[in-house]
Amino acid sequence: MTDQAAEITVSAQGLSRRFGAHTAVDGVSLELKRGEILGFLGPNGAGKTTTMQMLTGNLAPSSGAISICGVDLFERPVAAKARIGYLPETPPLYRELTVREYVDLAARLHRVVKSARAIAVNNALARCGLTEVAQKLIGTLSKGYQQRVGIAQAVVHRPDVVILDEPTIGLDPNQIREIRDLIRELGASHSVILSTHILPEVESVCDRVQILHHGSTVFSDSITGLKQFHGGRMVLVGLRHPPVVSELAAIDGVARAEAASDTLFRLSFADGADPTDELVQRAVKKSWGLYQLAPAQSSLEDVFVHLTQKEEQS
Repeated sequence: MTDQAAEITVSAQGLSRRFGAHTAVDGVSLELKRGEILGFLGPNGAGKTTTMQMLTGNLAPSSGAISICGVDLFERPVAAKARIGYLPETPPLYRELTVREYVDLAARLHRVVKSARAIAVNNALARCGLTEVAQKLIGTLSKGYQQRVGIAQAVVHRPDVVILDEPTIGLDPNQIREIRDLIRELGASHSVILSTHILPEVESVCDRVQILHHGSTVFSDSITGLKQFHGGRMVLVGLRHPPVVSELAAIDGVARAEAASDTLFRLSFADGADPTDELVQRAVKKSWGLYQLAPAQSSLEDVFVHLTQKEEQS
């Protein structure tokens, strides 16, 4: 095995899942390396949860292959699953247990050997900020602390891959910040797949983004690649003496124009068009005072909306 292959913790190729006549996931592939955090996104019904259930071995794909750290999930499911930690959207908590009792139970279920179990539990409690509440009943904890307990059960056996489904849903801003910090810390030593509807969370935490729509991957790239996604199709134009926005939108090849400020405008180009020359000539002819013309960086929200609404509007 090469060093490059050894760094790959998750490899999924051509995953599909059909429920009768309905195809929930259609040919999804992904690859994750150690130390990476992948933001896994899509509108409701896009196939995210189905894909994560397949990646964790909780649902068999109709077709495709999955390996975890080089271990085939279907041929050696026990060995592959031992390398995965999973937090579903609803954490599988026992409210009548104390935090320590529950994390110890998770360690037993993950087959942590008895001689190392106490250390593993203590480490998981410390990493997730739970040491001070270890003796409290889970049912008495806040939603934020319960999410921490859910993450602790997913990492107590120190898996190579941690899969988190909506880990910050229902939390207040302070709790969200704390969970984000914890996810970043996990990303230093694990591979993390993070599914969330909070788009700024992905931009602040993740290294890469994969967007699903109607069961298929419509975008997969780094955060840097995300910001350049509209390269060649969107520009920022600075004009000291700008016309009305509708005049900019009327330029041949401009699909949309919107004001970012009094003198800064974001222009989207039509597919296959590049009206840059016409824009410059018109700015000079009409003395608009062109002072900036540069490719516009896209936010995750821009890309998400563009990719998941384009098909509905076509």
